[in-house]
Amino acid sequence: MNFSWQTRIMLAFASGATLALAFPNYNLPLLAWISVTLLILASYGVKPKIAPLYGFLHGLVFFPMCLPWMATVMQQYGNVNWLLSAAILGLIGITGGLIVAIFSWAIALLSRKGLRLVCSAAPFLWVAIEFLRGHLPIFAFPWNLLGYAASGSLAMLQITTITGIWGLSFLIAAFNALLAFAILSGRHRAWQLTLVAAAALILFGVGGSFLVPQVQSHYVAHLVQTNFPQSEEYPSNWDALHAGELDELAQIGIDAAHRAAGVIIWPEAPAPLSLQDNFFDQRAVRMAQQAGVPVLLGVEDWKMEGTNQWIATNSAVMLDATGRRVFTYDKIHLVPFGEYVPLRKWLTFTGKITADIGDFTPGDFYSVGELPGTGTVDNRFSTFICFEAIFPGATRKFTDNGANLLINMSNDGWFGRSAAPAQHVMMARVRAVENRRWLLRATNNGFTVDVDPYGRIIAQLATDIRGELDAPYDFRTGRTLYVILGDWLPWLCVLVSAVFLAWRIGSAGSDGHATPLSERD
Repeated sequence: MNFSWQTRIMLAFASGATLALAFPNYNLPLLAWISVTLLILASYGVKPKIAPLYGFLHGLVFFPMCLPWMATVMQQYGNVNWLLSAAILGLIGITGGLIVAIFSWAIALLSRKGLRLVCSAAPFLWVAIEFLRGHLPIFAFPWNLLGYAASGSLAMLQITTITGIWGLSFLIAAFNALLAFAILSGRHRAWQLTLVAAAALILFGVGGSFLVPQVQSHYVAHLVQTNFPQSEEYPSNWDALHAGELDELAQIGIDAAHRAAGVIIWPEAPAPLSLQDNFFDQRAVRMAQQAGVPVLLGVEDWKMEGTNQWIATNSAVMLDATGRRVFTYDKIHLVPFGEYVPLRKWLTFTGKITADIGDFTPGDFYSVGELPGTGTVDNRFSTFICFEAIFPGATRKFTDNGANLLINMSNDGWFGRSAAPAQHVMMARVRAVENRRWLLRATNNGFTVDVDPYGRIIAQLATDIRGELDAPYDFRTGRTLYVILGDWLPWLCVLVSAVFLAWRIGSAGSDGHATPLSERD
């Protein structure tokens, strides 16, 4: 099957668009099962020097369609004009497109050795480039990986306890490769196999969900949704101006704890809340003492570095029932251009994007704390903050360090009711299953949810309201294979892809021209 270059361009565009449509707020996940097929069709059988164009076009469509909220955030809160914010979003599409271009180039290169080889290698290649995207220096951004499109299936989601999210990406990419093989070969048997595979996936994805075990909870946490509006600037007397609201939020947690004793959890700091500020510190201590339970807060934490330099960290701090600080975690994975400016010396124009936030200093330890008052020796927990929820390898380090409960605090108020909050909670939910831990997720304005170790959302608070969610949970011991082995699958995919490409490049001298499709398979 030989496509014209115009058709290949259309296939590349359609590939990026269909994959974007698989995610919130488009919510058409079945399209992910054909999106990579379209890119394979576009790339197969063309000259390797031309093929990267098709992967590039895929990324140029996929990323802006998935991430339009980035431009909105920069305009509303970074004082960036619409033209510059659109340009930055375009740069994200270009960067993503350059990564996907590697996939298209590899498909074209391997296609000279036959269709079977291409379709065998495609799932490994896809996962390898996704893994690369998640490990770029500074700009690592594993957002909306292919596998998340299957995370709505409770049965399929359980695969991640072995492979992490990468296993779902591999599964979807493998089906796409099988479909591409059926289309390009035109063989009746290939189509039969594809239909059988589709039926098996549907049966497993839908029917298997009913076999996922139910779990019991023995504790309750109180997730407080603060619902503070985002602002470009915060005046120095912000605390005093909002004293009434802070008192209201404290009372919401106190009343909830009096109904049922349990830790009170606030989200990532939605405003300049700091325990170094006596005004807020006194309120936080009083809240813990009056509630009689621990309080976990998202704050800006100021520390002395060296002898005369103060640094700020985006932190989670726990006070026990007496108001004494007993736990601190400093966010490690900071948001580029949101919490710090990478390469500031050269990218001087980006300073205004973080003018209202300032530069945070990253933490350097995956902290584990003990939750007081639970009456169990297994009461170890960890907290990861906002953006960190999209890094599976980072989250598993908390569990590997001994956390039996995961807490995610986030401030998605920056994104309004765009697709970003829904995409964010979709990814955070997978972390619960990978680690087989309860996940308590407290946010500023949604989605505040309680997720069980199998990925069910047990409780959820309405968005854009100020309130509290009673979130049942339990502590879980034991480690999944993913926690024990880490990112073994993507590393395997990198290795297999390298072997395929090295073998093909090494044999390039003996096949200087492409073999006709009819002679390959």
